[in-house]
Amino acid sequence: MPLKELLIPGQLSMAQLRRLCAPLPAPVRLDAACRADVRASAALVHRAASGGAAVYGVNTGFGKLANTRIDKKDLAILQLKLLRSHAVGVGEPLPTRVVHLILLLKAASLARGYSGVREKVIDALLDLHNHGICPVIPCQGSVGASGDLAPLAHLCLPLVGEGEVFYQDQRLPAAKALARAGLKPLELSAKEGLALINGTQVSTALALDALFATERLFETAIISGALTLDAARGSDGPFDPRIHAVRGQPGQIACAAAYRALTVGSGIRQSHLDNDDRVQDPYCLRCQPQVMGACLDQMRYAAQVLVIEANAVTDNPLVFAASSSALQAGAVEPASPGQRRLPLEGEAAPGRFGGELVSGGNFHAEPVALACDALAVVIAEIGAITERRIAMLVDTVASRLPPFLTPDAGLNSGFMIVHVTAAALASENKSLAHPASVDSLPTSANQEDHVSMATFAARRLQPMLRNTAYIVGIELLAAAQGIEFLRPLTSSAPLERVLRLIRIVSPAMMEDRSLARDMEAVQHLVASGDMAAALDADMPELHALKLA
Repeated sequence: MPLKELLIPGQLSMAQLRRLCAPLPAPVRLDAACRADVRASAALVHRAASGGAAVYGVNTGFGKLANTRIDKKDLAILQLKLLRSHAVGVGEPLPTRVVHLILLLKAASLARGYSGVREKVIDALLDLHNHGICPVIPCQGSVGASGDLAPLAHLCLPLVGEGEVFYQDQRLPAAKALARAGLKPLELSAKEGLALINGTQVSTALALDALFATERLFETAIISGALTLDAARGSDGPFDPRIHAVRGQPGQIACAAAYRALTVGSGIRQSHLDNDDRVQDPYCLRCQPQVMGACLDQMRYAAQVLVIEANAVTDNPLVFAASSSALQAGAVEPASPGQRRLPLEGEAAPGRFGGELVSGGNFHAEPVALACDALAVVIAEIGAITERRIAMLVDTVASRLPPFLTPDAGLNSGFMIVHVTAAALASENKSLAHPASVDSLPTSANQEDHVSMATFAARRLQPMLRNTAYIVGIELLAAAQGIEFLRPLTSSAPLERVLRLIRIVSPAMMEDRSLARDMEAVQHLVASGDMAAALDADMPELHALKLA
């Protein structure tokens, strides 16, 4: 039985999130220290449900129907109907690794103790994860505000024995899967349905999944750029640390160090140190630290935003209970005067931090949307500069290699159309990189009149990542082919290791053949991170490019 990973609400790190976003993430256990706050907030909601005052999400309708009072006898069915009515997503199911991360992010958020749900609700979410039950979540249907309502409703319907799940390699009705796993359906209490479907966990999990893939892609693109530099007999002068120090951009400095480490000791570079008549290399070679460094800085920004969001409480209304440890520590200021205060049962007199349910807008996923738009530009730019290097390699005037990297150009087309494929993918990415966050379409009869489109912003990153992984893979093939014409000269030790990895799946092409299978194989090396992993352990400069 694998050890259970400890889930501490509010303290999820980038390293832990990376582990949890995996095809087979470890089972988890909840830090017991959070349970007192969970119980306190649930008690406050129970008090509100038992009282006569109107409290949004507890005894009212939702959205535009917030002014509709719900009878006490209907409060539980209100929450169940909320799940049913909002489970209206469409499209292909989200990947299981993403759904498991969503389950854990939702549980961790609720366990902060500001959502008013009972412990058993959080435990039920963790039970799904720990038993390998993966809710079926259609990928489309969220506008990234009022929370990821439709996808989260699909996530949580199985808790009450409804909806569909993947379990033991089958797609099953949730009730059947729960029975097989020995779990019982949950009966929801006041506010719990709303707390489950309100929040940014879907867009955040999708964004984190894309961020980790971008990290793998980025490292390999650094490697492929260094390989092209050698194949084109470019200069290593532009990577001089003094150049980057006087500018001071941290990503640029880190990337320049990685290029230096990758190319140091290259026999190819040594061969043309004293007899190169080119004054300056084209930008696609010379400006790699500047371009890739700026991308790295944007990735670090996105990572910071997404780690914060992964730890956030993003449902509505929020429950600030008097016994909350965060409130007692003064970490959360009391609501402004005039906010509704609901005393806890047994409380004799209001304390400084009296129990309150406060409506706000933490469900609005604008931070996630903007971070995803930044990632989209990063992914497109990695592909764009890579495509330019491929174009340079096949151009005999620019590269001084045989035309289209083939020894008998004319009879052979070589890499001519392989470059066309890279150009097509780079161009497609330009359309996909259009900011999703600048779009907004009012919903809920104009009550929800500005939305973030964060879920689409995150979801559209996957086709961009796939496109760019192919482009980087094509560059690796082209650069390896270019170096064949420079033999018996050798590249640096790290790049010779890269060449051996490429040649395992793709032999040199000295006469035309279809490279489709080769491109698929090398794309897998790029997307999986296997190529970067082969160098990481021995290259601290490359490892330093990883996100914290």
